[in-house]
Amino acid sequence: YEGLPTAVNITWSSINFKTILQWQPKPSGYFYTVEIHGQTSDIKRKCILTSETECDVTDVLRNVKETYTAHILSVKPVEMDNFEEPPFAVSEKFIPYSQTVIGKPEIKDYSQEGSKLNVVFKDPLTPYMFPNGSFQSIRDIFQHDLEYKLYYWKDQSSGKKDVTTKSHEFEVSVDSGKSYCFFVQGIVPSRRENRNGQESTALCTSVGGNILDEYGTEVFIILAVIAVAVITLAIVLPVVLCKRKKAKRARTVREKELLNGV
Repeated sequence: YEGLPTAVNITWSSINFKTILQWQPKPSGYFYTVEIHGQTSDIKRKCILTSETECDVTDVLRNVKETYTAHILSVKPVEMDNFEEPPFAVSEKFIPYSQTVIGKPEIKDYSQEGSKLNVVFKDPLTPYMFPNGSFQSIRDIFQHDLEYKLYYWKDQSSGKKDVTTKSHEFEVSVDSGKSYCFFVQGIVPSRRENRNGQESTALCTSVGGNILDEYGTEVFIILAVIAVAVITLAIVLPVVLCKRKKAKRARTVREKELLNGV
């Protein structure tokens, strides 16, 4: 195994307990094999003799509160049965329960009636399954450690308010007749790091809006110009018509006078 490079820049990437191990460099003339070591569990091998520089290790991290390290072995296939230990690099420790990122909640429904804003959402799912084949949600794993926070604000405003829940629904008091925008975010308060999850898609209600709320002062200016033009036309047109009528009458009188003079 002399001269075989070992992996560098080893990182864990995990969202909703789907965990990918990544490293460098791309192998040339050798392969990698990943070993997952748990403090209280047996060694498990993944991505055996791979030429890739990433490995999905989700299924061997089912004990999400366990502390794991990854050994990335640099090997040649003809020497897999060799009793000599191949060179390897060791990752940082990884605890899925403490370090996986909470993904985006899915907004199922929302409504604003009067002074009440109601938002209903779903937990993100994990890759882990129940015996019946359905996927576990992050709430099934975190249970009471999981909270959600709703951030909401008046449309076109930058001042945010927030409220927390352990359920799947928010109901907050808002100003009647004003549209509001919001997003939802999962939180694990017991964590020291990665407490806040990814933000859901921001959505806005549409309540009591009119064309001025939607398009702003530009439309107001255009409407004002049109109104002034209409009013001006209404005043000027009768005057112009009246003057033309008088001029026509005067011209007719002069023509008659000239004819009588002849």
